[in-house]
Amino acid sequence: QVQLVESGGGLVQAGGSLRLSCAVSGSIFSFNPFAWYRQAPGKRRELVATITSGGNTNYADSVKGRFTISRDNNKNTVYLQINSLRPEDTAVYYCNGQYHGMYDYWGQGTQVTVSS
Repeated sequence: QVQLVESGGGLVQAGGSLRLSCAVSGSIFSFNPFAWYRQAPGKRRELVATITSGGNTNYADSVKGRFTISRDNNKNTVYLQINSLRPEDTAVYYCNGQYHGMYDYWGQGTQVTVSS
């Protein structure tokens, strides 16, 4: 069964860092692209970063220079490194993968809370 499972969220002070992980059950090569989204309370889910099978990345303007998406094909895992955290980064972060480029799979989400 194909699943995406996030981990790595937590409570951190402003200016701190976290690394979120998205473990892929099944083959990571069955998905293209992967993406991280986030949803803050009372707000719509927003796209944060994407990475293709070829390693091409894109970021939302609000996170450029602070967030880095990457993938480790050997570990079947996609990462989101988050630096210089701000209170406005507080949200549930979701991993998304497009299975064979067609079907959306989502993880259960991991909470990131940034205190000021």
